Amino acid sequence: MNTDNMNIKPSEPCETCPAFTHLEQMGLKVENFDRVVALAGNPNTGKSTLFNTLTGLKQHTGNWPGKTVTRAEGGYQFNGVRYKLVDLPGTYSLLSASQDEEVARDFILFGQPDCVIVVTDATALERNLNLALQVIEITEHVVIAVNMMDEARRKGLDVDTRSLARDLGVPAVPISARTGEGIHALLSTVAGVIEGEIKTRPHRAEGTPEFQRAVAELVPLIEAAAPGIPNARWLAIRLLDGDAHVERALRSGELAELVARQRRADTRFSRKMALQGQQ
Repeated sequence: MNTDNMNIKPSEPCETCPAFTHLEQMGLKVENFDRVVALAGNPNTGKSTLFNTLTGLKQHTGNWPGKTVTRAEGGYQFNGVRYKLVDLPGTYSLLSASQDEEVARDFILFGQPDCVIVVTDATALERNLNLALQVIEITEHVVIAVNMMDEARRKGLDVDTRSLARDLGVPAVPISARTGEGIHALLSTVAGVIEGEIKTRPHRAEGTPEFQRAVAELVPLIEAAAPGIPNARWLAIRLLDGDAHVERALRSGELAELVARQRRADTRFSRKMALQGQQ
């Protein structure tokens, strides 16, 4: 694959990128990018191969703050726009049963990346869709990368990505990260979703009327307890599902303090950029 047009170039960070300060708090290097893209996926879906294909040697590794979980970040450039790519831990869900799941969930929910690429295995799509459905419950800026299409063909499998996209309500792009197949289409689709040129309508479980009423009652309570919290609806669903971690964070004020810290960081960052702009 020719990656010459995806090399990141040093420059000033984007002042208007909403994920800038959130990334900074999460310990990531936040310079030299315009947009933030997260890579999510089950283990053994080729997510790391895709990360390496896109970033080449433009990578940094470390641990997430306060965690033993490895963090990987890199960069690529596409059509003149610089993207920060964050490789989230491979997980089967976002239900915070492990540190890996907690890191992935918190980054998608609180880091608010411009887009999340969910990497799936074309030879075992069914077992990958649980995570995909959880991600699109949190954010509508999602692209499904249906990886290992070469393996699927070798096994005689016919993967209908158009039907998958229709059913999920978000783009599904067939790729092979190992060979570079479909990578340009994937990056073009990610750019289209971020810029609003591609509209997504994620399929989200509506549940029973009782479930909908319970969610509607919880959402304003969550927003009152943690003003400015992103996606209170998803948190309401987690509470109804008995997520003890979310309940403790809400009762203890941890979520409210997180939002407050983000707002303070936003203010400091805006002032910093204003001063830099005058120089």
